[in-house]
Amino acid sequence: MNFLHPALLLALPLMALPIIIHLINQRRYQTVQWGAMMFLLAANRMSRGYARLRQWLIMAFRMAAIAALIFALSRPLAGGWLGLSAGGRTDTTIILLDRSPSMEQQGQGREGGESKLQTARRQLAQTLGVLGSNRWVLIESGTNQAKALESAQDLNGPNGPNGLSSASDLPAMLEAARKLVQAERAGRTEVWIVSDLRRNDWKPDDVRWRTIREAFLGFPQGVRFHLLAYPRQASSNLAIRVSNVRRQTGDSNDLLVSLRIDREGGDPSARQTVPVQFEIGGARSELSVELTGPRFELKEHRIPLAADQKRGWGKVSIPADSNEADNTYYFAFDQPAPRKAIVVAEDSQVAQALSLVASVSPDPALTCSAEVVSPDLLNSVEWNSASLVLWQGPLPQDEAAEHVRTALARGCRVLFFPPASPGTEEFAGVRWGAWTERQDGVAVETWRGDQDLLANTQNGSALPVGELQVRRWCGLSGEFTHLATLNGGDPLLARVATNGGGAYFCTTTPTYSDSSLATQGVAFYVLIQRAQAAGAEALETTRQWNAGPLASTSTSSDNDQPWTRLAGGDEAISTDYSFHAGVYSSGDRLLAVNRPPEEDGAPVLDSDQVAGLFQGLDYSRVDDQEGNVASLIQEIWRVFLLAMMVSLLVEAALCMPRPVPRTAEGHS
Repeated sequence: MNFLHPALLLALPLMALPIIIHLINQRRYQTVQWGAMMFLLAANRMSRGYARLRQWLIMAFRMAAIAALIFALSRPLAGGWLGLSAGGRTDTTIILLDRSPSMEQQGQGREGGESKLQTARRQLAQTLGVLGSNRWVLIESGTNQAKALESAQDLNGPNGPNGLSSASDLPAMLEAARKLVQAERAGRTEVWIVSDLRRNDWKPDDVRWRTIREAFLGFPQGVRFHLLAYPRQASSNLAIRVSNVRRQTGDSNDLLVSLRIDREGGDPSARQTVPVQFEIGGARSELSVELTGPRFELKEHRIPLAADQKRGWGKVSIPADSNEADNTYYFAFDQPAPRKAIVVAEDSQVAQALSLVASVSPDPALTCSAEVVSPDLLNSVEWNSASLVLWQGPLPQDEAAEHVRTALARGCRVLFFPPASPGTEEFAGVRWGAWTERQDGVAVETWRGDQDLLANTQNGSALPVGELQVRRWCGLSGEFTHLATLNGGDPLLARVATNGGGAYFCTTTPTYSDSSLATQGVAFYVLIQRAQAAGAEALETTRQWNAGPLASTSTSSDNDQPWTRLAGGDEAISTDYSFHAGVYSSGDRLLAVNRPPEEDGAPVLDSDQVAGLFQGLDYSRVDDQEGNVASLIQEIWRVFLLAMMVSLLVEAALCMPRPVPRTAEGHS
């Protein structure tokens, strides 16, 4: 049991008042021996035991009445939130709300059941309304920006936060809370986290967790963390995703749609027939597929288009189930833009290897080419048509650097390889260091298989990056993100954040004397083609991307024009379109926004993993499930008032004099 005003419990010693009053009254009288009373005392000895018991009961009920009054004034709470016994009104209450698609999971077997997000909003509004605070701040997933609330009831109001199609980033949300506490020098602060504990949202292996823990431990006022968790996964849920869309021209004008359906929960071997609905330009068609395992894949389902239709958008959907956020997927299509790579290399062998890999198309429908350019002829390059720049040599400077920066801003990808003789040149805050050589070779220790150029394939298989051998590699200094690391900690592949496209640095070359990139070329080929495909998106008039902030997922051209919604939910305002699934137009571009792939079937962190992330912090947790109508906490002061009244009534009854029995009339 916890209390909103635990300081009032300091008054519990007042329970001793009846005893003190009794002792004082005892000292008011002096005992005088009187012979005539000795006979009366002897006659009363038979009832002395009952009288003493009655006096002790009166005393006990008087003390119980005082104690019950003190407990009632302290506002006791009953519920699952542990650690509230510190009590008192907080100065600042910060709410971290996970709005990712998995939070849209609804209760099973309930018509119109609430989702995890809806249940959390209602329960938080009730709980925090009881606890009170001087200030309320909401940090939503997606934007990770702090927003002031008038009261806790704003969470469950008509304009309260709804679900998003973008994933959450719990470390980024906690970092935003840390900055808020530090900047505003908030007093007693409580942080309430609402999430379903999906691993992709919490990122437990992220190095930011250690920094965040140390920062919160260093605050002198102390910060308390409360986690409201909804870890229950769906007992049966289907998620649909389009893996590829392309037009096929020739004798007929067809659209080839490849998709997959993932099943979560239930019997993975059970047969299940699922109707899949396709909608393109208002025309609908339906195909029934049969699931016999946890995943079903449909390759290049053919949908006829009008003879003159070259560009458009559509969606695929499945019937509603426990999570409607993953039942629809949007796409846009157009004639694919040619993929062109610009190769600038000081070593002819490197130039030959790079141009060969970049010009081999992964799909007959795609046109891939590579142009080898000398560094002194960069002014003659058609940079606006380039999707990838492969640069081996000293980092670009002056006019060459300006060409590369312009290409990056347009959405082009640039991959740098080290020169034979590293100098002092710097690009995007990064410079090459000295060469290191190992004749026996060094293997790749770690690489990012969850995202970027070395991500796992669509069926979940990892690229054979671990089979590579690196015999010579160049040092790298500056601020960058490791995508692959050699044994010993040196980077093999790194990315530098830029406005628009991506700048990558590979610390070795594909020559045999430096590495096995060319001889074991699967990972190298996929790396180059993925970079080229990402850069080609900036050249196309249609684009697929994962829901999220514009700054992290778009090129500069995506921000030039306002967005207009063509399809999707109508709950989003125009400034939040990039967080909601749908199809949008921006100038002459079509943009299809969908949930990130890691949202489908993401595992849930166990209790020990979550507790380890908050190690050393003042942390409490309660688990709940969607649709639960019970309140997290309840004030039970009325029970203590009732106990006080009962104690007083019993005490009054014990204080009443014993009735004197009526005696029969005697004879004279």
